[in-house]
Amino acid sequence: MKPYTRKASVLWLGTRQCGKGAVSTPSAVLKMVPYAAGSDLKRRGTSPPELIAAAHAGSFAMTLANELGEAGYRPRQIDTTSTVTMENIAAGWTMTQIYLDVVAAVPRAAQCDFVDAALRAKANCPISRSLNANISMRAQLSHPCAAARLLPHRSSGTPASAIVQKNRARRNGAKN
Repeated sequence: MKPYTRKASVLWLGTRQCGKGAVSTPSAVLKMVPYAAGSDLKRRGTSPPELIAAAHAGSFAMTLANELGEAGYRPRQIDTTSTVTMENIAAGWTMTQIYLDVVAAVPRAAQCDFVDAALRAKANCPISRSLNANISMRAQLSHPCAAARLLPHRSSGTPASAIVQKNRARRNGAKN
């Protein structure tokens, strides 16, 4: 796939504390959308941390859909919420924590297989890779099934993580 670029423009007026701005994109999905400092909840509009959370949730969901597709699954629905924590540390306002909460409907997928794909998606997501923050996650199937198929690691054909192997042994041990 060829490299590509995307851009957004911002008009900002005033100081950080008392200012206001508007963000626009060439696609016009965002057209002079008001935004302010992330902690200013009194104003209508968005904030940079909220925009990062939206971009992260969207990018992660697409990456997870790809990981599941490569493993032979066809996800019906992936609901992802990204929560960004901003802290005023010595260096200034910093994004210190991001929490991904994902619940998905994936026919025939076992929870352990789904979690393995979600962990790979978290590691491979372009937004996750570009952020310098601790990213934690909860990944759950909306309707876990009993049927399981271990996801092979792309290059080796072996199980992708020790967690999957451990869950498989636990399931097999419970049947005996």
